Amino acid sequence: MKIVVVSDSHGIRSRLDDVLAENQDADLFLHCGDICLDSYEYPQFVTVTGNNDYYDYPSELVLNVPHHRIIMFHSHLFGYFNRDKQMIKKAKEKGCDIICYGHTHIADYRNIHDMYILNPGSLQMSRDGKDPSYAIMYIDEQTGAIQVEFRFVA
Repeated sequence: MKIVVVSDSHGIRSRLDDVLAENQDADLFLHCGDICLDSYEYPQFVTVTGNNDYYDYPSELVLNVPHHRIIMFHSHLFGYFNRDKQMIKKAKEKGCDIICYGHTHIADYRNIHDMYILNPGSLQMSRDGKDPSYAIMYIDEQTGAIQVEFRFVA
C-alpha cells in the first residue's frame, strides 16, 4: 500500500497538484493540516485541520490500513516540551500504532516503543534548512512492514 503524506502546504495549489501528478499510483493521500483551502478543492486528500485552517476539517482522524491504525492530527494541539509523549498517549488511547502529524515544518520519521511517528515536513517551507518536503509510506499488505521515504521539492 502506498500512502502519500503531506502537511503545511499553506494554500500552495501548485505543490499539491505536483504531489498528485507524481503519485497517481497512491492508494491514499493524507494532509496533516494547514492546507488553507476549502475541502472541495482537493477531495483526494484526507485532511485534518491545522492552526491556520478556517475550514470544516476534523482535528484528528483514525484510519485503518493493513496491519496498522493511523492517527493523524496537527501537533499544535500538544505542548512543545512533551509533544512526543502526548502524541503517543493519544495514539495509544485510540488503538493506533502510526502517528502522522504536521505543524513543525520539519521532516521526521522515528519509531519509539513500536509507535511509528511521521512528520512529512512542509510543502511550503521547511524550518530545518532543507527543501520543502512530503513523505511516502509503503506498507507491505502481507507482513505489515513499513518503509518511509521523503521527497524534497524545489
